[in-house]
Amino acid sequence: MSLQGPILLVADTTNGELVQAFAAAGAFPVVEATWPEAFKAAVSINPSVIVAAPPSDAEAEAAQALAQHAAASKPLTPLVVRGGGQTLDGSLAVPEAASPDRLIARVTSALRVRTLHATVIGRAATLKTERNIVAEMPDGDPLDTATTLVVGRGPAYPALSVAVGERMGVIGALNLDFAAGCLAAREVDGVIVGDGLPWRAVEAFLETLAADRRFRELPVAVLGADGDVPGLPHLVCAREPRALLDCAIPLIRLRALESSLKRLLQSIESKGMLDPQTGLFHPNAFGEALNLSIADAAERGSTLSLARFSFDEPLDRRTGMDASRLVSRLVRDVDFACRDEDGSILFVFADTDLRAAHVAARRLASVLKHTMLRPGRDRPPLTPSVTLATLKPSDTALTLLTRVTPRPVAAA
Repeated sequence: MSLQGPILLVADTTNGELVQAFAAAGAFPVVEATWPEAFKAAVSINPSVIVAAPPSDAEAEAAQALAQHAAASKPLTPLVVRGGGQTLDGSLAVPEAASPDRLIARVTSALRVRTLHATVIGRAATLKTERNIVAEMPDGDPLDTATTLVVGRGPAYPALSVAVGERMGVIGALNLDFAAGCLAAREVDGVIVGDGLPWRAVEAFLETLAADRRFRELPVAVLGADGDVPGLPHLVCAREPRALLDCAIPLIRLRALESSLKRLLQSIESKGMLDPQTGLFHPNAFGEALNLSIADAAERGSTLSLARFSFDEPLDRRTGMDASRLVSRLVRDVDFACRDEDGSILFVFADTDLRAAHVAARRLASVLKHTMLRPGRDRPPLTPSVTLATLKPSDTALTLLTRVTPRPVAAA
């Protein structure tokens, strides 16, 4: 991806080497400003990205004003701070000693999210004009829906898990093999590698992430290490857990925002049929799709099965959202699902008889049981109850749904 300008460089002194590096990478124009000039320059040129040196105490007020301006921009304006960005809200930190190539890789990755944001804004406006459907932009802190994989087995691992769990969902792993399996099965917004693991194994793990295009853009934070891994633009390292999280959390937030924007874009492309929070159909759209599928099955003489995955106790918001997103990753192109008002999940298996649907539903229930995130380490996993029904010649969408819906229990 090309570096779309303008790019604003903020520092007390000019940096010809950095300007030349951005120009050589295709960035234009590149504008330099001091901290007192930074806010005015940002308002004037509306930069695509801001790259800043760490502010001094005297520049703190100007720096916070710039950070607030960047955070309020639509589409978003990434703020990258060299030498530590934890003092500026929402900024992405890059080590001061990082090479221009590594800095440009971080900037390019952040610009990709800005471009996605701009695309979603444009498509949402078109959808509103053409169909009067409002696609709401992601609201609130993206960390509320983020999931981070924390790996380790040393003394710092419990503290890291608790600190991350206070801000977002956590998947804990005591070894790197289990962590690799989680990455393949889950939608993960960041990886934090703690202590207690062989360094050679950690290096091999990082190289594997860099070699797989699915994980190259993942924020990866490594405790107690220094260095760089080509191909991982969002790799951060620190000796102390707090410093590590200060650098990693803004990157994870940006990744979670990117994930939510992608789901919203899918919802827009489906003309609002998909719920951007879960990736599943809205209940109304599910009913319409079920009617069409029943009519199609009757015309072709094919089979169709419906499953309801319900839970013995109400799911909290995070657990319910996590279960829905897991299901959205497992839905075949010919199948569709939705989250019902009571928190259960309805799943339609197209061209599937009752026996085959029973096998598929059991596998899906097992994945949910062993993979759903649930607050509290000591709480037992939730086991979904599965109710199945297959399409009969006389069925309508209502009668099929009735057969998988639990009947209310009359009071004694």
